[in-house]
Amino acid sequence: MDRKHNSLILRIIAGAVLFLSFSGILYINNIFPNKNTDKKVNSGAKSGTEANEGHEIIGNVDCWLTTTNQANLLSPQAPILPGEEIPADGNGIMRTITVSPDATYQMMDGFGASFTDASAWLVYNELDEPSRKDLMTKLFSYEDGIGISFLRQPMGASDFAHRLYTYDDVPAGTEDYELEHFSIEHDRQYIIPCIKDALELNPMLKVMASPWSPPAWMKTSGHLIGGSLRKEAYDAYARYFVKFIKAYEEEGIPIYAVTPQNEPLYVPTEYTGMKMEPYAQAEFINNHLGPEFEKNGLNTKILVYDHNWDNVTYAMEVLQKAGKYVAGSAWHCYGGSHDAMSVVYKKFPDKGIWFTEASGGQWVPPFNDAFADQMMHVIRSTRNYSKTVAWWNIALDQNNGPTVLKNSICRGIVTIDTSTGEVTYNVDYYTLGHISKFVKPGAYRIDSDNYMNDVESVAFKNPDGSIVLIVSNRTTKDKTLDVKYGNSSFSYKLPGKAAATFKWKGE
Repeated sequence: MDRKHNSLILRIIAGAVLFLSFSGILYINNIFPNKNTDKKVNSGAKSGTEANEGHEIIGNVDCWLTTTNQANLLSPQAPILPGEEIPADGNGIMRTITVSPDATYQMMDGFGASFTDASAWLVYNELDEPSRKDLMTKLFSYEDGIGISFLRQPMGASDFAHRLYTYDDVPAGTEDYELEHFSIEHDRQYIIPCIKDALELNPMLKVMASPWSPPAWMKTSGHLIGGSLRKEAYDAYARYFVKFIKAYEEEGIPIYAVTPQNEPLYVPTEYTGMKMEPYAQAEFINNHLGPEFEKNGLNTKILVYDHNWDNVTYAMEVLQKAGKYVAGSAWHCYGGSHDAMSVVYKKFPDKGIWFTEASGGQWVPPFNDAFADQMMHVIRSTRNYSKTVAWWNIALDQNNGPTVLKNSICRGIVTIDTSTGEVTYNVDYYTLGHISKFVKPGAYRIDSDNYMNDVESVAFKNPDGSIVLIVSNRTTKDKTLDVKYGNSSFSYKLPGKAAATFKWKGE
């Protein structure tokens, strides 16, 4: 079992202990939930009733619902007529959510996952053409799918690959400082074709890239597993990034952002990885990667860290030392809590936040628990300033592979059965879809009331002016929502443990 799975199991155990220890407090919070607010990006914005004056809902409100009994899976509901009120249940459980479009926060980049080597191979080689087109449409089309708009691509092999590789592998004992053997030919076989198909379906798609390891000859271990980056290889590694970005651009795939190293504080023993301390990352960016990007006229963003929420000092140290070249920080979900991103954002408000990896897997079983866990990530990550929400593998097979791991318990957005060709759409597809289908790149998060551990919400204003509100009921009891938007309002009864996305034209 790898590090991700261990850390997640520990989080689940710790959460159970906390629940038992503070059950009385949680009971009280369910009756009198904490309604929290956020610091606004535009500090001069109005708030509350004043901020909402002059706005109204034009036409009906559209709604899509997912329930944990799976009777509804991102299913469209009957349009809601503003002004029609639903009385609260006899127990008086009603939550008022005021959506204030004048109070804005971060601009959104997109939502998606990763075409790992394993995922792309399955989609491109294990599906016939009609099945592949149908799957890609359901993944990347806004009209007929969930409109994935963000890909985080491994630069070389990750744990989900057929074999360990980079773009400049040479025989053991040899080196290639001139990068004469650099090639992305491996990716041209099936990874790049998948990304190109995705771009055709969604031209708004952004692609970022993260390496799990540099070539073995650049490392102290002399191997793709373990070690760290040799000082004398810093310059070559910076040029390696430039060659990768240019090679992908020649294929028609712009690289929006990169991180210097995936999970730099974890050194795996079964798959590609490398230790990169914060001082080393700062030096690499300041003296090599940043200047090399400038020299080549690249506008690809550099994001730091790319690891768990349980460490905020790493990101802050690199942002402090290499801020000139850095756009912000990237984060994973396998340790700590979402508010770590707010801690860093408030220290460096001119730097962005990106939530770049959260895998589903057997440690949080579907459907009920996994659905609640992932809807929490959708809402809490964006409420903590993230510009993205990204799951991990787009597709895995019936054995949670292909993988170089001895035992994989990860789950893809879809499962492709290699014996039958059947595609199963997992819980991850629907949780991602609650945001990716409706919130477009360029949207801004706007203010909405939020009741922690009760009825949680996040709201956005799209570039076309449409408003999106995502609400997750984290309790077992049905809750009546009273949604207020300017001079308009509507009511909706949200079943226990369900989530809904509302969309309307705002004025």
